[in-house]
Amino acid sequence: MHRRLPPFSAIRAFEAAARHLSFKAAAEELCLSPSAVSHAVRALEDHLGRQLFLRGGNRLALTWSGEAYLKDLSGLLDGLEQATSRVGAARPRRTLRVLSTPAFAARWLVPRLDRFDAGVEISIRTSDGAPSTDFARNGADVVLHWGDAPVRGVTVRPMMESARYPVVSPSFRDRHGIAVPADLTRHRLLHDEVMDAWADWFRLAGVTPPELPQGPRLAHCELTMTAAEQGQGVALAYDAMARSSLADGRLVRLFDTETLPIAIYSVAYPDERAEDPVIKAFSAWMFDEVAAEGTAIQPQRLHATA
Repeated sequence: MHRRLPPFSAIRAFEAAARHLSFKAAAEELCLSPSAVSHAVRALEDHLGRQLFLRGGNRLALTWSGEAYLKDLSGLLDGLEQATSRVGAARPRRTLRVLSTPAFAARWLVPRLDRFDAGVEISIRTSDGAPSTDFARNGADVVLHWGDAPVRGVTVRPMMESARYPVVSPSFRDRHGIAVPADLTRHRLLHDEVMDAWADWFRLAGVTPPELPQGPRLAHCELTMTAAEQGQGVALAYDAMARSSLADGRLVRLFDTETLPIAIYSVAYPDERAEDPVIKAFSAWMFDEVAAEGTAIQPQRLHATA
């Protein structure tokens, strides 16, 4: 059905002029010129085939038709304003449920979460080990997938890579006077049950690895870094996860030797939700963040063992 409605700008001009009985006052309210208001009202009168105002000198008065039209319009405009307010107030905010490792959530995601603004509530949960990508059971919309291994029915987009190097608290370093890589063979090493790489690091440093493990085995890298910050030993930290602790002095790096970079995190979500606008916005933001900090995964390391 085609509605024969006058231009809304003309209705606004008439309604304001009728309330004020002044084209000048209406113009000030609408941020227009008095002549623009007058022309809009004339256009409305032509559209209706009725005169709405009696114009005489500097005086303006409503005709009978103008009074009746103003009465009807006032109710309609009030209803439009109320309907608009209700729609704005009721606009739903999507909740994006994110499942992550504790280290990624604590060391990377949460500290910068205030930079993601897409009108979305973020709900973050962590898992003890590698987060499950069984979206039928994990209660998540997005999983920050450890490594980059493919998963059937799931889109896995490799995002971040990192090398590893030894870190300690400043007090541990000062107390033990660690000077060369071989010194670490005599100290308490903190081992990560998820891909412990101490033997690789010692070989790259040109040191025969000690008999390992040489210290406690902890469930994941968040625990090894936390223990290192508390002065309990030496952790082999992922550069991408350790940067904030190095920057604020909770940890210090030992030596230039580091392991080869590997893919450590991917963004994962069900294939059928690949076009979900909230998931796309969140993923794009994360990729922008890792690109800005220089930890984006390099193409030659896609699908490397992690």
